Amino acid sequence: MKIGIEAQRIFRKNKHGMDYVVLQEIKELQQMDKKNEYFIFVKPGEDPCVTDSHNMHVITIDCPTYPLWEQYALPKAARQTGVDLLHCTSNTAPINCKIPLILTLHDIIFLEPRDKQNHSLYQNMGWLYRRLVVPRILKNCRRIITVSDFEKQNIINKLQLPEQQMAMIYNGYNEWFKPTDDPQEIYRKYIDQRGFFFFLGNTDPKKNTERTLVAYARYLEQSEVKRPLLMADLEQHYFDGIVSRNNIGHIRQHIKTPGYIVNSDLPYIYNAAFAFLYTSLRESFGIPLLEAMACGTPVITSNTSSMPEIGSKNAILVNPESVEEITAMMLRLETDSDFYQRQKAVGLERARLFSWRKTAEQLLELYNTVYHEAKT
Repeated sequence: MKIGIEAQRIFRKNKHGMDYVVLQEIKELQQMDKKNEYFIFVKPGEDPCVTDSHNMHVITIDCPTYPLWEQYALPKAARQTGVDLLHCTSNTAPINCKIPLILTLHDIIFLEPRDKQNHSLYQNMGWLYRRLVVPRILKNCRRIITVSDFEKQNIINKLQLPEQQMAMIYNGYNEWFKPTDDPQEIYRKYIDQRGFFFFLGNTDPKKNTERTLVAYARYLEQSEVKRPLLMADLEQHYFDGIVSRNNIGHIRQHIKTPGYIVNSDLPYIYNAAFAFLYTSLRESFGIPLLEAMACGTPVITSNTSSMPEIGSKNAILVNPESVEEITAMMLRLETDSDFYQRQKAVGLERARLFSWRKTAEQLLELYNTVYHEAKT
């Protein structure tokens, strides 16, 4: 097979969830599959994290905007390379493409009620683009991959798709996420001491940042230890608005907000953390949940969407809309050492069920199936 994989944004410096997923899939396929030929379509960037090998070719396409790159330049390049199928990995795909398509649809949040408080131009433009494009490409997709059983059923129900068009393939996590007694002082680039709470909050309403900060404020009022909170990737004006609205100015002296944290530093941060807060309102999978568990770091996560599926019924599952439940679990981890140790063990055991190698093996099997179907 000649397989095309869309990976437009993997060369950008500050990568995010979908970028990491396709990057790890590509790296695993490059290691394990020496039979088929791959063409990886990317946009130029500062971090050329994939290089050519004897059967994998990186095709750089320079185009000024995301829609133009995807709708015009990508299908043109795919035709020129003669790929047998094209895997589009980031929720959208070319509307007019004669090549057999596989789409990874991580979620359909863009079809769900929109939070009117979200003023991020980038997120709003992406939401509008997906609403325009996705309904027009579904009929052209030989398979639609998603990343959890929760999201698979959600997509089938809301988009009225036949189940045979869907495929569920779990994400994995990188092998360097593991327990260590020596976090190599790397965490000190972001926070001075070990034993902190860690939260990957941002301005996306689904991340539940406001309630989590209010829960942390109540934790500080009740805790004798008063652990600091490290928050990644949070804009200062957004943080200031939350503090002002909720009259929780006393949390400022306990919080570190260093901005973007590079992925290679995360294993050391998880290992230095006391616990990880993954209190989203909604996730289609939740790679950070797995990463923290794989490091043996207890996680407080939500009882909604995919998080019970990924974390298991034995994880700490709270109602993410209940500030009281989040606070109570922060305090329990701090005061109940047996509970804390059990949660470390729960995470380590659960994480062993997932890997990028398993993800890539299932992906390759799907490529073979779609290829043979297209030939008949």
